[in-house]
Amino acid sequence: MANFQCETQNGETHISAVILDLDGTLLNTEQATKGVLLELLARYGKVMDREKEDKRLGMIHEEFAMAIVEDYELPITPSCFSQEIMSMYYEKWVQAKALPGANRLIQHLHKHGVPFALASNSRRKSIDIKMSKQQVWREYFSVILGSDQVKSGKPSPDITGVKAGKAAGMKVVAVPTLQNAAEKYSIADSVLHSLLEFRPELWGLPPFEDWVDNALPIEPFYLKGSCRSGLLYQPSDSGESPLPDQDFGLYFGWAKFDTHEIMVVASIGWDYGCCTCKRKIQIHLLDRSNEPICNPQVQILLVGYIRGLTNEESKAGNIVIPEEDKSIARAALDLPAFGYHTNLPVSP
Repeated sequence: MANFQCETQNGETHISAVILDLDGTLLNTEQATKGVLLELLARYGKVMDREKEDKRLGMIHEEFAMAIVEDYELPITPSCFSQEIMSMYYEKWVQAKALPGANRLIQHLHKHGVPFALASNSRRKSIDIKMSKQQVWREYFSVILGSDQVKSGKPSPDITGVKAGKAAGMKVVAVPTLQNAAEKYSIADSVLHSLLEFRPELWGLPPFEDWVDNALPIEPFYLKGSCRSGLLYQPSDSGESPLPDQDFGLYFGWAKFDTHEIMVVASIGWDYGCCTCKRKIQIHLLDRSNEPICNPQVQILLVGYIRGLTNEESKAGNIVIPEEDKSIARAALDLPAFGYHTNLPVSP
């Protein structure tokens, strides 16, 4: 979440400071630790209830520990549970990567002298471990505040979050971790799929200056799998996509099928079922030659971002990419700012 502290001068509202959440907003800690609770419960012969745990996101640690011990009838105290799971978390947190748009936003706010702070429901020690590989962030934040440094956690205004931000009279932008639970954030002033969709100028902040002819250079990322009927099927032992939930929208880059290297636009979204929400990645080949592609195995390097998906596109079974977006991708891939395709077929 991003909360904006506002001031009114001469009848106009101005943003005086920004408060950012950490888990699921800036760092992909939730995906890095996804199997930890499952593993711990298995030690005691318990099976994790995914739906119930999704509802626990955002709880302060002490409440979380007590709820887990009670709900699963574990033969240990909340304190013992806390010690066990925290040692497991510590090993995983240091592997957490910055989420799409996080570095960009932090650098932008710092560059323009906008005061910004970090407020998290995590304990301060946990925050320091999670951010151990993000030293620049630590230098840029005006304040870093953990749940053990305030009297009350979310949704109290003492700490950040959607309800907390609204309770404190702030403007709130939500970036849900669970994309099928966006309705839970309806009280936010804006709900985004990714920080890449964030437009500072809509909030009275300086606009981003890193767009190159309607295309945004991003930190390159790889995809691989089998391409069938335009859809990418990624290998995964758990059946879940390795991408962060916040990767969403139209991206472009290069795909390699055998010896064929082809420009592509990739639409990354979600397939919403009645009870499930699965990754949907559709690959659109640009300027494909007439030579047939026999092997469906593909490696993809995405180097740029065009825009988010419209509501109609995100619900469509088959997305048709407008010619304007294809033209943007073709033009961008000829520019030095997007010249990463020589890295194929190296895997990350």
